[in-house]
Amino acid sequence: MGIPLDDLVTTVVITNGGGDMLGRTMPRHRAPLIVVDNGSTDGAVDAAVRGRDDVRVVRLPGNIGAVARNVGVAAARTPYVAFADDDSWWAPGALDRAAAILRDHGDVALVAARILVGPGNRPDPTCARMLESPLPAWHDGDGAAGRSVIGFIACATVVRRDAFLRAGGFDDVVFFAGEEERLALDLLSAGWRLVYVPDVVAHHDPQPARDRRHRGRLIVRNSILTALMRRPWPVALGRARAALGSADGRAGLAAALPRVVSGLRQRRPVAPHVERAVAVVERFG
Repeated sequence: MGIPLDDLVTTVVITNGGGDMLGRTMPRHRAPLIVVDNGSTDGAVDAAVRGRDDVRVVRLPGNIGAVARNVGVAAARTPYVAFADDDSWWAPGALDRAAAILRDHGDVALVAARILVGPGNRPDPTCARMLESPLPAWHDGDGAAGRSVIGFIACATVVRRDAFLRAGGFDDVVFFAGEEERLALDLLSAGWRLVYVPDVVAHHDPQPARDRRHRGRLIVRNSILTALMRRPWPVALGRARAALGSADGRAGLAAALPRVVSGLRQRRPVAPHVERAVAVVERFG
């Protein structure tokens, strides 16, 4: 008899100052569950896990960004790991479905979920773009279940633990915001498949108080840095030139400059077949 599906996935939640939102989402997570406290000072983690003996808390002395997920994955003892932030959670049955896919398809490193946003469960537009991607449909035995993809949204993703660790997880050059791109490229270069499966569902309830303009600048910064680390030089330079076209873009480019040396140390252009697939998706828009 095989291992029950609900024993195959650990959920890793990273939080930094999650406040009341962490308290609201924590009851929606099932065990095994690891909370990585990314240098919080608001006491929200203690309040959120009170009375739950099935939660392991890993406390970090400071905020290390997306790399905190690496800590959670390393601490997990299951073959698959689901990510969540303090404002996201998994729909009932979603983790079992993702675990079955990863168990039955040894070439799949990552299952990206359909995301429903806010109290109204609005479809995240990124998911529509994944489903309409020019890459091949992905089949799960009885028919098309989704689509091959070249990217993902971390808080709505289930990964194969050993593939994630061998790819190095998330990196401290990018730190946070858009951190998924480099990891996706490395998994694809290693021969893994990434799939978007609409019947695996995650919920995301981002709070409006968060600084969207600052995040946009981080996305520009990290897009440039990721291209510097993994893409051909014309792509990296093209992203830098494109950033000059707006004030926020220039701010993102300026923020990238202090990290360029660290990025160059990690430069390892992707395999040609991966670059071709990425170029196809980028032309598609």
